[in-house]
Amino acid sequence: MHAPRLAALELRRFGRGKLPRAALVALLLLPLLYGALYLWSFWDPYGRLGRIPVALVNDDKGASADGKRVTAGDDITRGLRDSGTFAWHEVSAASARKGVEDGTYYLSLTMPADFSERVTSSAGDSPETGALQVRTNDANNYIVGQISRTVFSEVRSAASTKASRSFLDRIFVSFSDIHGETVKAADGADRLKGGIGTAEEGSKDLADGLKDAKEGSGTLSKGLKRLDSGAGDLEDGSRQVAAGTQTLADTVNGVADKVGPFLEDNEKTIGDTAQLVADSAKTIRANLGTLVKTAPIAAKGAHAASDTLDDVYRARCETAVLEDAACPDLKKAVQAASDVAKVADDVNSLVVDQNGDLKKLDAGLGTLQTQAQALADRAPHLSEDLDDAVAEINKLNAGAGKVAAGAKTLHTGLGTAKTGAATLDTGVGRLKTGAVDLSGGLYKLVDGSGKLAGGLHDGAAQIPDYDKQDRDRRTGVMADPVQLASQDLHKAPNYGTGFAPYFIPLSLWVGAMVAYMLIAPMNRRALAAGASAWRIALAGWLPVVAVGVLQTVALMAVLHWAIGLEMARAAGAIGFLFLVTACFAAIVQWLNARFGAAGRILVLALLMLQLTSAGGTYPVQTSPGFFNAIHPFLPMSYIVEALRRLITGGGLEPVWHACVVLTAFTAGALALTALSARRRQVWTLDRLHPELTL
Repeated sequence: MHAPRLAALELRRFGRGKLPRAALVALLLLPLLYGALYLWSFWDPYGRLGRIPVALVNDDKGASADGKRVTAGDDITRGLRDSGTFAWHEVSAASARKGVEDGTYYLSLTMPADFSERVTSSAGDSPETGALQVRTNDANNYIVGQISRTVFSEVRSAASTKASRSFLDRIFVSFSDIHGETVKAADGADRLKGGIGTAEEGSKDLADGLKDAKEGSGTLSKGLKRLDSGAGDLEDGSRQVAAGTQTLADTVNGVADKVGPFLEDNEKTIGDTAQLVADSAKTIRANLGTLVKTAPIAAKGAHAASDTLDDVYRARCETAVLEDAACPDLKKAVQAASDVAKVADDVNSLVVDQNGDLKKLDAGLGTLQTQAQALADRAPHLSEDLDDAVAEINKLNAGAGKVAAGAKTLHTGLGTAKTGAATLDTGVGRLKTGAVDLSGGLYKLVDGSGKLAGGLHDGAAQIPDYDKQDRDRRTGVMADPVQLASQDLHKAPNYGTGFAPYFIPLSLWVGAMVAYMLIAPMNRRALAAGASAWRIALAGWLPVVAVGVLQTVALMAVLHWAIGLEMARAAGAIGFLFLVTACFAAIVQWLNARFGAAGRILVLALLMLQLTSAGGTYPVQTSPGFFNAIHPFLPMSYIVEALRRLITGGGLEPVWHACVVLTAFTAGALALTALSARRRQVWTLDRLHPELTL
């Protein structure tokens, strides 16, 4: 009889009564107890966290920052109530503490009284961090505590981000203010540079002017020195003049006392005499022209008369024998004529040679005539003029005295001025040196102010100036600078989908294990008939595979349509699970066929080893070394990896790898079962009387 027929006969036994049928139904539905019920129980636990009672304590009293009221505790409270993360119960701190202790609340979250004050302290002199206080009790539930740590980390991050946004926004506003003030400072530095430049030019002009002033002050000092010396001479001279005018005044006054009466008595005589002088001068001036004309003629006539008398004298006196009595007188006449001729020559020479002097004489005579005429005219008033002259001389004397006193004062003042001029010259010299130094310093200051202005402009260009939109964007980035740009290539939509690759093979293993509790691993009829070992092995394997296929179909149908499991490759996943069922059936068959009752214990032990080393929950790398060592040698390790790719998506290389491994495990297990069947065809005492029966 062929193996498929033997398998069909084995399955047909379950249709002979109610109990076998119930057992078959239970066998088919058993994987649902492991697979469907387990996955359903925590299909989406994070989606139901809103049912977990949690105490919320808001003791925050709020704070003020920049004139605004800050209530960070109220903000967080509203955000938590709206989030629906937990079933929040706002209670007092004492009620929260008691509720966490007795299990009324799984945990509590407290905002302390100074929470807002600490959050806003970043803008003050003593910044402090705000602390959210979480109280958990693992005696209530350990997993809730772990979940709460994740949730509250997000709450803390959100609160920190909000506080950071407020703080950073003030910083960016300060940047804008600093930028504006720096621009103003740069503009002021430009104006300062211009003003200092003008001052530098002025200081240069001042230095040049003080240089000229130094030369002028030197000249002034020297001039005042000479002026002081001259003032001394003036003082001496004016003193002497004053003394002279005093003597003159005394003399004039004395003379006036004597002459005054004489002038008063002889005014007419003086006037007549002066008139005579004026007339005489006029007459002489009138005859000067006649003298010029007659002088040559007179000289010529005088010489002719002299020559005539000389001839007469010679004829009568020198040639005569007897001297004439008249000869002495004649001789005197000759001599007188000769003298007259000489005088005439002299007069002629004087007239000829001194014609210019005669003109001067004429002018002088004119002046004399004028003055004499004036004297003649004033003669009747000479006594009055004398009195006036005396009065004027007395005034002159008094003025000379004042001049002498003024000259003394001037000398004294010029002495002081000379000292002051010397001091001024020294001071101007110092000023000139200082002005030169000032000009040099201002030149450096101009250069420095230029660098200052340039630096301020550069600084203003480097200081950011953000508008509100840019400030909000940058504040958001800096408040939360690192975002988790996660990308799930093949994201499992919920917790149950993520664990399905782990619990589905578990349920199929249990299904195979229970199936071989109801179905013999080796067909007794085939053993009794002496069938071949392979036929015996296949006859015991095929019924369980058939049941496993039905179990797989039932399980996946319930998971998909009842619970909501979505598979990326549904047909591939179901086909792969058929192979899993065949592999598990072969392994469980061999353990039961080879070890009998003890094999069932080994099946459970092998299940536990696979569950702990397959990496179905945490990565196997996080497990102790023993589980890492056995991980590559157990089939469920490959099944879990392959089902993850078939359910959530991804490359199929692990699937093909798992198919090869499962095929190898299946063939190997069947071969071992065939070997065990051959051994079972030989009856022994152990088979007749087994040591353990289950």
